[in-house]
Amino acid sequence: MGESQQQLIVDGHLDLSMNAIDWNRDLRWTVEEIRSSEKDKTDFPDRGNNTVSFPSMKEGKIKLCIATLIARYAKPHHPLGGWNSPEQAWAQTSAQMAWYNEMERQGYLTQIKQSADLQRHIDQESDTIGFVLSLEGADSIVTFDHLYQRHAEGLRAIGPAHYGPGTYAYGTDSDAPLSAKGKELLEKMDELNIVLDATHLCDTAFWEAIDIFKGPVWASHNNCRALVNHNRQFTDEMIKVLIERDAVIGLALDAWMMVPDWKRAISNPSNTDVTIKHMIDHMDHICQIAGNAHHVVIGTDLDGGFGTEQCPSDINTIADLQKIPGLLQDRGYSKSDIQGVMSGNWLRKLKETLN
Repeated sequence: MGESQQQLIVDGHLDLSMNAIDWNRDLRWTVEEIRSSEKDKTDFPDRGNNTVSFPSMKEGKIKLCIATLIARYAKPHHPLGGWNSPEQAWAQTSAQMAWYNEMERQGYLTQIKQSADLQRHIDQESDTIGFVLSLEGADSIVTFDHLYQRHAEGLRAIGPAHYGPGTYAYGTDSDAPLSAKGKELLEKMDELNIVLDATHLCDTAFWEAIDIFKGPVWASHNNCRALVNHNRQFTDEMIKVLIERDAVIGLALDAWMMVPDWKRAISNPSNTDVTIKHMIDHMDHICQIAGNAHHVVIGTDLDGGFGTEQCPSDINTIADLQKIPGLLQDRGYSKSDIQGVMSGNWLRKLKETLN
């Protein structure tokens, strides 16, 4: 697809600062340069398999993303581990915040804090990539004074949970009611007009949060349990209530969330038929429930702890998101619906929620 035919894209979930600070990737480099620098590293399965860099985002016309801070506090015996104290988790997200600030100072990124910032960024012919700051897992919020500080720094969305048991809420592969601190967090978020990102909430916490929280809701990177039966995914009932709350749901490109027969560390794109068309299956499922395409968006989670070894075979870099419009067109989606999926639905939601 030629540059003149490319669609503007908003990606609803990218762990940019995690890649920079935790994985030590210089996102100013090309994807190929990062891969080359990691060819002898074995500390993570996705070494040398990255898909995201600033040049690849620009190539794919990804002008805006929801970008995360992430650091899990893990009490003893947490199944996945993490930082040994909330204070250490806070320090890690502070390092990530410092990286975003420096990339903005150098002219690579533009932080979007208010609706006026958003419109200005979309309208201008700038080479910078816009980002709205989100916190994936709230464990690094040591006290609510820390929450107020992050909000002042531009934090505009929070997913209270990540994987396993958390301070504020339990997440994927666990289940429990919201803690008292979790309920108070939702109240503080309401006061500050911070969006609730329902991604990763365990089933019990999801329904409690939907009932308690009165502010704006979205799900930055989630797929459908009807197609892949795992608690990481949303049931049709969850999708329906999110639609009732006028949420948008970002579809992810992590292969095990896309097809039901993926076996981690065994399956890979060469021995399993996973392509972007499976993302379209999940998109279409939500559209059929909604009766329209107004609630479907992109939230790839690319390089969110996995790379080309665990994503569709037709993704080499994030620029390949430009293949999505043609696949949607093949499914019979209109030009206006396709534009909504690629960027318009996210932009509408952001304009409504940013203060």
